[in-house]
This record gives sequence, structure tokens and C-alpha cells, in this order.
Amino acid sequence: MTDAAAGQTTYETDEPVLYRVADGVAWISMNRPQFNNAQNSQMTYALDDAFRMAVEDDAVKVIVLMGEGKHFSAGHDIGTPGRDVQTSFPRRLLWADHVNKPGAEFLYTREQEVYLGMCRRWRDVQKPTIAMVQGACIAGGLMLAWVCDLIVASDDAFFQDPVVRMGFPGVEYSAHAFELPPRVAKEFLLLGERMSAERAERFGMVNKMVPRGELEATVRAMAAKLVAQPALGMWLTKQAVNHVEDLRGKRSSMDAVFHMHHFAHAQNLLVTGNTLAGQDGRSMASANRSAAEPRQA
Repeated sequence: MTDAAAGQTTYETDEPVLYRVADGVAWISMNRPQFNNAQNSQMTYALDDAFRMAVEDDAVKVIVLMGEGKHFSAGHDIGTPGRDVQTSFPRRLLWADHVNKPGAEFLYTREQEVYLGMCRRWRDVQKPTIAMVQGACIAGGLMLAWVCDLIVASDDAFFQDPVVRMGFPGVEYSAHAFELPPRVAKEFLLLGERMSAERAERFGMVNKMVPRGELEATVRAMAAKLVAQPALGMWLTKQAVNHVEDLRGKRSSMDAVFHMHHFAHAQNLLVTGNTLAGQDGRSMASANRSAAEPRQA
């Protein structure tokens, strides 16, 4: 039996994402603190609903993405009772459903929508977005932070993409070499070590690092400044900078690495009978905790 055919989904909450609006700011909060905000499809589609509500509400000028509890996000759900890889959801991006696809086509179809497609969709929303990151931002959590225009991190935050252990060249939304200098991106991926918020700020991956107790107040003040800016001017600015990134090859390189990622999934399925090479949430968490301390720049 492959991992795609195993298991039964049990959701611990009907509200995997919380949404509120105050003073022109939409606060979108991942709400699976029991599982460190691991991202399943239930959460992904709820996030998409929240982003849509924020975009369609003219009273909203700024969007903040955050996570409830101790950690921003431990990444994609690969081991909780709410892991719902087999579950169908109404398509948002006109990709076919994945659940009846054989072999490697199963995850290739699913991840075109729920990971690469959704992240690109959120990156391009017309309103400025801020990721408010505390604690762990691991693997799939990086994708959620990286789609945002600004990242504010607490001084206890750390970033990590340890999926080379599974045979993958990083997560599906491969922005590593755009977020970090190429040699640092290689270190980040090949060693799989934690990167502190302090080091991430020095490389420009984080806009600002603040003490944990000041995180929300700092984001609130930043959002208030953005609320005072003209909406069209902010949208045009986002388009201008995103256009430069794409001219530098961000979109095409992401497409290439996505296919490498799925070659690795297929190889794992052929060799081990499991698309994750036999890893699960427990084994990855154990290995991540033993990761070396962040290196100093």
C-alpha cells in the first residue's frame, strides 16, 4: 500500500483558519496550534477563502498572515490525523482532481494546485501582505511566509527546509535562491540546518526581527502605515517588483524545480513504495530537533 492510499482523515477543528478585520487590516491566522499549524488541504482551501475575502473587501487595505500558538508553521501535514492527501476539494485553479490518478500523477496533480498554484495565487494578490512569524517556519511554512511582501519575525523564530532528507531539492514553491544568496541557499538546503531570524534578517529574507513580546505591535504599526498609502499605488508597486523577480527567472526556475521535486516523489514511490521515502511527521520532527545550531554569517 502506498502512502496515498493509507490512513483515514479526522479533523480536530472546523476552523483551520481564523479571519478578522480591524482598522483596514485583515488578520488571517492558521489555527492548528495542536499540530504546530501543519498545513493540510483543509487549511489550504480555508486560507484561499480568507485571502479571497480580504481581496474582495474594499475596506481591507493590508493582509497579515500569522499562526496561532507557539509556531508559525511546521510545514506540510505529513503525519497528523488531519492529513487529507486523499480528499477531494472543489478546484480553484482548473486543475483536474487528483484522487483518481495513478502512481506519480496523483501528487503531481494535487501539488500543482494546493502548493505551487495556491502560493502563486496568494503572492499576486493586489494588496500588500505581511507574514508575522514566530517559532518554527519549516519547509511548507517557508512557502506561506515567502509569498508575503514583508516578513516580520520574532527573535525566537527560525527557518528550515530539511526535505533533502526525503530526496527533494526543497519544497514545491522553490524560492530559495531568490530569498537567499545562492551559496547560502545551497547550505540551507544541503545541510538542512535551522537559520535564526537574526541571520535571515542579515540576508534580507526577513525585513525586521523584534523581541517576541513586540511582534504583534510591530506588525500592527507597519500595517497602519500601509493602510495610509493609496491602494492603487501599492498594487502597482507589488506588480513592479514581482515583475522584476519574474524577469530574473523566478517563475521559470520554480517550474523547473517543481518537476525535479516530482521526479523525486516518483523515485521514492518506485524504490520504497512511499512518496516520502518512508518519512513521516514524527521522524522528520525528531531529525529536525537534532539539527545543528545555526551557523554565524
